[in-house]
Amino acid sequence: METMEQKLKEELKQLQREIKACEAEQDSYVRAISLQHGEAVQRVLQTLYNKKENGDGTLKKDVSKLITEITDTEKDLRRQTKISGITLTECCVNTLEKNERKTLQQYRLTGHCCFLSFQVEFALVHIQDSDSSLQKITDLNIILDGAEFKDLCAFVSRVEETKSLFLFFRTLRLFSERCKQRSRTLQYFKEKYPDVVHLPEGCRSEVMMIQSPKLPGCTMSIFWKISVSKEGVVQPKLELLMKMPEQAQKMDANNVMETAPEGFRSLLKIFGVEASIESLIKSVCF
Repeated sequence: METMEQKLKEELKQLQREIKACEAEQDSYVRAISLQHGEAVQRVLQTLYNKKENGDGTLKKDVSKLITEITDTEKDLRRQTKISGITLTECCVNTLEKNERKTLQQYRLTGHCCFLSFQVEFALVHIQDSDSSLQKITDLNIILDGAEFKDLCAFVSRVEETKSLFLFFRTLRLFSERCKQRSRTLQYFKEKYPDVVHLPEGCRSEVMMIQSPKLPGCTMSIFWKISVSKEGVVQPKLELLMKMPEQAQKMDANNVMETAPEGFRSLLKIFGVEASIESLIKSVCF
């Protein structure tokens, strides 16, 4: 009798744990749906609000509360997007385990920062003791899309190793801002000097070529790289490469070809990127 009663108690506890896990998974699905289809859900709720109402107004009040919660969530999401510059287009959460002491959830976040796309997958473990609470990230996997991300390979490997999700998003924002600045600057000079400035791989590349029609064979190439250290330090690096025909090199009494890269670095320190590039372009526009 005692064995049967004990077995029933254990089955009851197991059922209670499964119910809690299902409730947590339901909450996760609701949050994901709100993030992806918030506007559509709000329209449906508004229709219910307008067309159906119990005699005591209970349904109308409940729907009104849900609409308010969704609206507040959307406002908060827009505010966070504006502050961080990171837009989430999809958020999927799956509860793998849940009991009184431990909760294990699997997350998949998809989004973009400026024009750089990413997908992040990770497991979040929450452990609750009587006097303390602990959360930690495990199994972090990051997928990046775009030619710019080749400069992030070493950094991403380090982030996946250390499970530092905050460092990834902070560095991603800084890196994206630098890429956006580079793209905007290259496009500006291409539009201002279309006959002199050439972008072989487009404005999102790291190469700008300056060629004057009056100086055939002479080319100044600016390589604008954006390096990211394993610690997440974002640093732009610009280098100048000169190319001249052999006949012109023989006439280069002042060693312009050899001293130009160092002179360009000095210009960068004094005048900054835009003014230094403008100076180079004007040197061939005569």
